[in-house]
This record gives sequence, structure tokens and C-alpha cells, in this order.
Amino acid sequence: MSTLKGKTLFITGASRGIGHAIAVRAAKDGANVAVVAKTKDPDPRLPGTVYTACEDIEKAGGKALPCIVDIRYEEQVQAAVAETVKKFGGIDILVNNASAISLTPTLETPMKRYDLMHGINSRGTFMCSQIALPHLLKAQNPHILTLSPPLNMEPRWFGPHVAYSMAKYGMSMCVLGMAEEFRDKGVAVNALWPRTAIATAAIKNLLGGDDAIKGCRTADIMADAAHAILTTNSRELTGQFIIDDDILKARGVKDFEKYAVTPGAPLFPDFFV
Repeated sequence: MSTLKGKTLFITGASRGIGHAIAVRAAKDGANVAVVAKTKDPDPRLPGTVYTACEDIEKAGGKALPCIVDIRYEEQVQAAVAETVKKFGGIDILVNNASAISLTPTLETPMKRYDLMHGINSRGTFMCSQIALPHLLKAQNPHILTLSPPLNMEPRWFGPHVAYSMAKYGMSMCVLGMAEEFRDKGVAVNALWPRTAIATAAIKNLLGGDDAIKGCRTADIMADAAHAILTTNSRELTGQFIIDDDILKARGVKDFEKYAVTPGAPLFPDFFV
């Protein structure tokens, strides 16, 4: 299978950034996309809303469903899943992209921020997967794709921001466990992570503004990598922690300069790789 035409994707955090790019790439195939995010009103600091994302999806050739959801709340996720199934007839793919970040050490991490990261990242991933799985189990070629890092349990990834690392690795542990749990049922569960920093609002706001963006790749590389995973037979690819350029190289991609924000500039490596 090389297309997502007619498939239904439920993508958290799809109003901007990597989630938005994955949604638009799927839409180019003619996919249906539930855009699951909190942003309903424009924010000058963070471009993109659920509604603008839906417009982009439909312009690209797909069908979109706006879902205003905070994935910390079970009833909101349940309602969005039910609405998606009602509109499109089922769910083929869940993309756990929504994430909160705070690169702060222990003494500088308020518990409110800790709870936000764990509520969205690890708990949100588990809950969205749990609620979507009854529908995925009925689908042909079902996939769960989580935007989380390889489980590199090295002290250097914990020391500077232990709360954030725990929350991201919690997402990865969902991948490890659910892949094994649902292997015989044919539901693929994989993680995808970028080798380099990706040009998103988070990078610009947290890691150095426009100078940091120059050393990034665009979100298109993650969208293309996700597409490669999601069009693979679910029984042949599961339980893997995949790096974006690794799978694209394996699929024959040779030109990676096209993904660079500034071709020729040194690339800024991402965390956890």
C-alpha cells in the first residue's frame, strides 16, 4: 500500500507544526483527518488553529473534522472519537502528536507544569490509544504512531530536564507495551522521532529564535517519514523506534537538503538521539 486514500486519521495536536504537516501529507492522498487540538482562536504567538488546519487539509484534497479537545479530559477524547467514527465510519490511524514541553531542572519545574506535561504526554497518549483501539481493531492496516523518542536511558537525557524526559519516555513506554500487547491483533504501534530539530514554534520560542531555526529541518521530513510508516503493512512494522531520515533512506530518499530550512547550514541535533 502506497497511499492513505480513504483512510481516517485521528491526529492530536494537528493545528500546527509536525501534526499539521502529517495531516496535510495524508490529505494529499485523499485521507480523512480529525484535527484534534485545543486552539480554536488565533494566537499571535502560535500561528494556526483547528479551523485553519481543516482548511489546509481540504485544500490539499482531504476531508477534515475539527475537534476542539484537551486530551487531558477523557470525556472530550471520547466525544471526538465518537464524532470521527460517526462522520467517517471508523478510525484507521491514531497519531499521538500532542505534547507539552518545559526544559527546566527539578527546582525550577512548578508542579502545575509537571502535571501538564504528564497529563498531555504520557497520560494523553495512553488514553487516546485506549479510546481509539476498539475502532482500530476493526480497521484494515491499523496503526498507532506516537511522536516520541527512542528509549535511550542515559543520564544526560534526564539531568537537565528530568520532568520533561519522564513525560516523553512515558509516551515511548506506551509504544513498547502496546506494540507487544496488540502484535497478534495486527495493530502496528510505532514511535517516530526526528534526528534534527524541526522548525516549529516550540524550537523558535524555547531554543533561540530565528538563529535556532536556521539549523533545523522542516516538518515535511516528519510528514514524509510518517507517511512511509503508515502505508506499511501493520503486521510487518511494529514496536519500532524510528528516526525520520532512517526510514526515508530505507525507502530510497537520497536528497535531504530539500528538508533543510537553510541548505548547507549545520544541523542542530534533537534531544534523545
